[in-house]
Amino acid sequence: MADNMNDLHAELGYATASELKTRFESRELSPVEAASGILDRIAALEPSINAFSVVMRDEALAAARESERRLRSGEARPLEGIPVTIKDAFGVAGYETATCTHALKGPIASEDNVVVARLRNAGAVILGKTTMSEFGWSGISRNPVTGVTHNPWKRGYNAGASSAGAGAGAASGYGPLHLGSDGAGSIRMPSHFCGVFGLKPTFGRVPYAPVSNNDYATYIGPMARTVADAALMLETMAGPHWLDHTSCEAQPDAYLAKLKTSMKGKRIAFSPDLGHARVDDEIAGIVASAAKVFAGELQAEVEIVTPPWGPQGPELGRFFWAALWGRRAGLLPKWESSMGSDLVACIREGANYSATEYMDMRERKYAYVASISSFLEDWDYLITPVASVEAFPVERVRPEHWPEHDWDWLAWSEFLYPFNMSSHPAASVPCGMTRAGLPVGLQIVSRRFDDLGVLQAAAAFEAAMPWQQRRPEIALAS
Repeated sequence: MADNMNDLHAELGYATASELKTRFESRELSPVEAASGILDRIAALEPSINAFSVVMRDEALAAARESERRLRSGEARPLEGIPVTIKDAFGVAGYETATCTHALKGPIASEDNVVVARLRNAGAVILGKTTMSEFGWSGISRNPVTGVTHNPWKRGYNAGASSAGAGAGAASGYGPLHLGSDGAGSIRMPSHFCGVFGLKPTFGRVPYAPVSNNDYATYIGPMARTVADAALMLETMAGPHWLDHTSCEAQPDAYLAKLKTSMKGKRIAFSPDLGHARVDDEIAGIVASAAKVFAGELQAEVEIVTPPWGPQGPELGRFFWAALWGRRAGLLPKWESSMGSDLVACIREGANYSATEYMDMRERKYAYVASISSFLEDWDYLITPVASVEAFPVERVRPEHWPEHDWDWLAWSEFLYPFNMSSHPAASVPCGMTRAGLPVGLQIVSRRFDDLGVLQAAAAFEAAMPWQQRRPEIALAS
């Protein structure tokens, strides 16, 4: 069977936040009808996608009823009645804060995470918590607790991670807004594989509490089917908070209202490989065509570049990623047999690093970050592939035509982690389909604090290359 994309539940599930807001305000549709229809769609498709670790149907309908009351009484908030999903790593009051591993059971949250509270206080209706890779450590959409999250475009294929459920849910029509996080590409990667938009904002733009110990490299950001919906979501989430001492002092900009602007004359650096990355030919061709859209229809000044800092990335990226997970070595004696073998391999490698090695590499990293920042000062934007490959079978760490490795998935995502280290805003916007019918993303990067600029460039590209009406034909699980 194939998912009938013309049914009422699909219409509701794929409606944008702006469309839902308009229909709510005109009373053509109620928040309860929207939430109920989307929840019914989720119930029908979840055996095929497996994007949720928990669906909060009763709570969502109660929140939708409250939104309905507020709309009738003229008390509507900015996201009144708009459905949203929350990545499993973030606290939702009354639910386990899980990391999709048997080794560490999360606590039942006594209160909402800072960003979850902002969404809820703005009127958003929380549908449930979405799946992630184990501990959020990898770019593969599987974990030992909830199993495989399937790519909506091809069952059994990688949906990307760690924000796997968010990306798959957005592509499957599970509502307009999805909360993701990104420590080495975990918003942009599933956006690439699933054909949706995802933004990793400037570091500190959205508060992250409790503060991550990933050395200023982990971010919260929006995932959606349209740039406008992501801009609307970012407005709600952004702004300083006392629980995150690294959060930016600046208040949110009017991202949605300022979204449309011309790219004419903008100076864009296009790097097909950052001077070192292997990229599959078909991906390279699709991304090169996207660069031509900026140079042609959008009238930007596009120059192919090879950043001098690019080849420094692989050694740094692998060292710090393994070091981050090496701290979990104490779990192995008891839990190794119930953990993913690729995670175990990464833990074992990182556990061997000394504090001296870490500090020496950190000094190198900060010089690398300075080089990236200096480079970006000369350009309005840098554009690159998001990942080097299309979606591949989810049981693998790398595609079959790539050299095997016991844990290193970073090989096909060399374009992502540099901008986690450097704090710059970076987005993935859909830019084409492979011959196999699988989505491809284009990465857009800008200078620190230019989140609006990244959204504007992505919106201009989206207008020139419309994507949002593309929907996967979801094969139902037998």
